Amino acid sequence: MTERPSGYALNAHTTTPDDAPVAPGTSIRGRGARSNISGRYEAFQREAFDDGWGVDGEEVSALRTTVLKDASRSIIATNQSPDISFDQSINPYRGCEHGCIYCYARPSHAYWGYSPGLDFESVIFTKPDGAKLLEQFFNRPGYRPKPIVIGANTDAWQPVERRLEITRDILKVFARYKHPVSFITKSALVLRDLDILGPMAEQGLAKGAVSLTTLDRKLARDMEPRAAAPHRRLKAIEGLASAGLPVTVMMAPIIPALTDREIEPLLEQAAGAGASSAGYVLLRLPMEIRDLFREWLAEKRPDAASRVISLMRQMRGGRDYDPTWMRRGRGQGPFAEMISKRFRAAMRRYQLDVRQKDLDFSRFERPLGSPEQPGLF
Repeated sequence: MTERPSGYALNAHTTTPDDAPVAPGTSIRGRGARSNISGRYEAFQREAFDDGWGVDGEEVSALRTTVLKDASRSIIATNQSPDISFDQSINPYRGCEHGCIYCYARPSHAYWGYSPGLDFESVIFTKPDGAKLLEQFFNRPGYRPKPIVIGANTDAWQPVERRLEITRDILKVFARYKHPVSFITKSALVLRDLDILGPMAEQGLAKGAVSLTTLDRKLARDMEPRAAAPHRRLKAIEGLASAGLPVTVMMAPIIPALTDREIEPLLEQAAGAGASSAGYVLLRLPMEIRDLFREWLAEKRPDAASRVISLMRQMRGGRDYDPTWMRRGRGQGPFAEMISKRFRAAMRRYQLDVRQKDLDFSRFERPLGSPEQPGLF
């Protein structure tokens, strides 16, 4: 197993060790994953089993969150994916307390020797020097502003941000340098930062996206246990739009036989809240997510499990996942085409197909007192 980095705990506590099996049928209060499956880089694989001591349907005590320091020397992550509209992003946190069972970022935790299961949502790496690193990035000789997205991998406004305010400090740097910023979140906590984002939006420097997967509060609680409830995300859309930010609603992911029936009502309510554009991503099941999602289906939605998996495989060429560029987020085949047509029609119906205004990169400037613009005294 990869040696785990040293860090500091946000709360004094003990957590369930990664080799402690969770008996089948038990529930982890406030968590999305049903187990702490071994990552793909581990030398040994662990399998949970019922030893007869647990009670079916029993709820085990909640896992507390452990916070560790990420010693990365850069705050900017880059990608060369042709099906992503940006190549630079900032993720103030690795791992995410929201615990969304479908999260495509889960497999990244395996790189650090942690499980993509419960560890991903209870062991969070933070970048407390994020604002300082971003300022250094903006002050590099010859730097020219390019699109940067906050929260492209894990949510920058997840619960731990309420105390640490790393994302807020990063936004202050964007505002001070008049550098445009985009973000995606499913947290209502983003409204806390309207005092920064509102004035930036007035200058054409900020826009956001809110992920809204379902309007069903019970399903959302089971699937995204620590994310904002659907009605609070609609309020986040409303608050951001009222502050002048162009807002995209992202139905990500769409899960066939589970959430695809909500395409039209979800887009209608998002448009009513003030969203001006929309997008979607089909459920992706790469690497460890496949088994984690199957475990979740078997416990939380057993009646729909076989139908969900069957339709997913139909849209992935008979496989659980197709990583091919331009197909991984849309799928292929009749059912995938039907989802695409329905989504586009709903966008037109609710006027969510208007192209958003580009951010203004001409305003970027290094403020007095920065290394590139020293003050007079």
